[in-house]
Amino acid sequence: MNPNSFTNQALLTFPDADKSPLSIRAKALVFIDARSKQLRDQVELLAAQPIALLIEGESGSGKELLARHIHRESDLPGLFVALSCSSLSPQHAQAELFGYAAGAHQGTASSRAGWFGSANNGTLYLDEIGDLPLPLQAELLSALETGEAWRVGAKQPSPATVRLLAATSIDLAQAVAAGKFNERLYGYLTDGRLTLPPLRERIGDILPLAEYFLGIYAQRLSLPLPVISEDAQRSLEQHYWPGNTRELENVIHFALLVCANDEIRSEHLNLLNSAAPSSTPLASVSQSLEQLLEHGSREQLEALQQVLQLSTQRLQEKLGA
Repeated sequence: MNPNSFTNQALLTFPDADKSPLSIRAKALVFIDARSKQLRDQVELLAAQPIALLIEGESGSGKELLARHIHRESDLPGLFVALSCSSLSPQHAQAELFGYAAGAHQGTASSRAGWFGSANNGTLYLDEIGDLPLPLQAELLSALETGEAWRVGAKQPSPATVRLLAATSIDLAQAVAAGKFNERLYGYLTDGRLTLPPLRERIGDILPLAEYFLGIYAQRLSLPLPVISEDAQRSLEQHYWPGNTRELENVIHFALLVCANDEIRSEHLNLLNSAAPSSTPLASVSQSLEQLLEHGSREQLEALQQVLQLSTQRLQEKLGA
């Protein structure tokens, strides 16, 4: 499929994908499946409204891409500023988020606006907002409500009008119940709420996305565009996709490089496990690990690490650990 064959309403991608930020795991979204079309309609209704939005979805499903689209549709004059909350320095998180005044730290002759101030009159996107330290959650809410942010070492607040788009791969309501997420900030976020279903629940999007990535990589590598055989199509639609859209992109890239006779068959798909998890969770994990040790790639290892990290976190929360 020609990458340009999608309409603007059916395809969402990052312009100049080769230079896209490293934080974007999913490079494209399509709105073909019925659930995706419903999501697109929600986005169109909420994008122009001056409210915070919480985007819920698994890692690699396209949350940041969706957030960037919302910012573009909002017509805000300021920047789109993206920050992963898990990347904040434990020692300097407040200064990184809200900035600091000149002389606040040794060797700081000038002031900095921080991530929040940089998004003035624009959008601040906080990925995995559940990882934001509790004290900063309260400060963030205050800054959003008052339109003023306190830089570290400053004698007065700095004005900043910011729209917040936050993303999470965990159930923040459970984090609130566990006392690990600010209840008022959660209420502020849930005035607008978008759920991005995992790829396995958007089966109608799988083949169009696969064909899109196939066209992109064939064009980029100057290779003939192969067809995806019927058996390969079935394998793609039946796969559980723990790594979501990012995993699909890697699988298609690999298949393009190893296929012969201008056709991608199921044996060309480097899939970790072609079916949903078995009814015995530990047995399924063990089987997946064995397959990874035998045939796995670096991309699959990264996807598996993400799944295990998220699953462990959810199980700890469920057990009250």
